[in-house]
Amino acid sequence: MFQGSICALITPFKDGQVDEKAYQSLVAWHLDKGTDGLVPVGTTGESPTLDHAEHQRVVELCLEVAKGRRPVIAGTGSNSTREAVALTRHAAEAGADAALVVTPYYNKPTQEGLYRHFREVAEAADIPVVIYNIPGRSVVDMTVETMARLARIPNVIGVKDATADLARPIATRLACGADFVQLSGEDATALPFLAAGGHGCISVTANVAPDLCAEMQRAWRDGDLARAQALQFRLMPLHQALFCESSPGPAKYAASRLGLCAAETRLPLCEIAEASKARVDAALTAVGLV
Repeated sequence: MFQGSICALITPFKDGQVDEKAYQSLVAWHLDKGTDGLVPVGTTGESPTLDHAEHQRVVELCLEVAKGRRPVIAGTGSNSTREAVALTRHAAEAGADAALVVTPYYNKPTQEGLYRHFREVAEAADIPVVIYNIPGRSVVDMTVETMARLARIPNVIGVKDATADLARPIATRLACGADFVQLSGEDATALPFLAAGGHGCISVTANVAPDLCAEMQRAWRDGDLARAQALQFRLMPLHQALFCESSPGPAKYAASRLGLCAAETRLPLCEIAEASKARVDAALTAVGLV
């Protein structure tokens, strides 16, 4: 179920509020463009600055449009285990297909603390759990050994790996088994991640180039390496430009250039610099989106 191009959805804002109409239009657009799955309220969806009611509402908005046509992996992570449990229970009750749970940020838990956190979340709700390992944002890095312990819990089914370590998916496969779902959390290395045993990518770039990202993933699954490489090469300027500042600032600006939604973010994220806008514009042109 969880493979291919899975979009880490931005959350559109209008005058400081969630733009529900634009959000649901985005989800519908992804269904039309061939995106393989959807992630509402991940980091790209600015989950840190959504209150609990907004967080839950955005998950529900996504599910209303997806209607089972694509798997929805709801972001439910927190650096408070109790909060992560509550968000995960809501995702399960709302009908999400899985929960994406980030390693607790700022607290800097030990590996044993990480294990106990994810075990408690997984056991609290009847929903598949995907571990989100992103040391660059959370400071802690879950080891393969800890992940293998968690993989023995029946509903811990995979990982979003944003370590950028291309040896990691090989080690994870050996430790957790071939059925443990491995999704890249980094667009720039999405193709080599597949070659190392991955199953897909939870993508920021898919917010603005959903068809190309999905086509690259399909080409790999079809065994057309030349086509997959050509698409990854074509997308690389966009992969790089969308991280020229903290995400999702550049992605939201790119979405606004395509007329999908406003570029508005919530503080402490702010409007990207003019030089960054120029870089995103150049990448959109290079890829052929404008």
